[in-house]
Amino acid sequence: MPDTPALEIQDLEFSYAPADDEPPFSIRLPSLLLGRGEQVLVTAPSGGGKSTLLSLIAGLMEPVRGSVRIDGTVVHSLRGAARDHFRGRKVGMIFQTFNLLQGFTALENVSAALMMSDIPEREHRKRASELLASLGIRTPERRVERLSVGQQQRVGVARALACDPVLVLADEPTASLDPDNAAGAIDLIERACKQKNAALLCVSHDPGMRDRFQRHERLEHAGAATA
Repeated sequence: MPDTPALEIQDLEFSYAPADDEPPFSIRLPSLLLGRGEQVLVTAPSGGGKSTLLSLIAGLMEPVRGSVRIDGTVVHSLRGAARDHFRGRKVGMIFQTFNLLQGFTALENVSAALMMSDIPEREHRKRASELLASLGIRTPERRVERLSVGQQQRVGVARALACDPVLVLADEPTASLDPDNAAGAIDLIERACKQKNAALLCVSHDPGMRDRFQRHERLEHAGAATA
């Protein structure tokens, strides 16, 4: 439904006890709501739980308590392949190290994401090609390790948006880029998400990112993250 929030978090908690003499780690987020197409930056210090938060939202980790709803569905109520399929259709993920499939082309990387969608297989190649072209990739048949860092970032964005997700999660998306490329990458991610009407949740410890988002939340103030 169009009025259903892209993301709704309530009373989310996660904790674990590290080995050796390290202090216990926990995060708590009482609430977070993102509407369709909304963009928000969440900041916390390094080690403050940003990546953990995204893993909880994506259903890659299990919370101690609380709920995460994406497009109205409680993520952690799904099990096994059903959760994987749901994530593939509803959530796009952009990683700081890109996590592209080495040895495969840009086109193959985006097409791989479409395998988890409900889009007919006969349309995958055309859809992937058009998305890459819209993001400035003119050599889709080139293997990703032969692309520049900036081009690899664009392939990562294309892969994240391939299935028309309702929510895109970006984990320190500029960490591997120089300042000039970093500014361009954020512009690209924000613009691409707006075009798809996908909500964007970006996490970063870079204070320079704050000016690029109208909405900014601090994880430690929202609940807090402690380590």
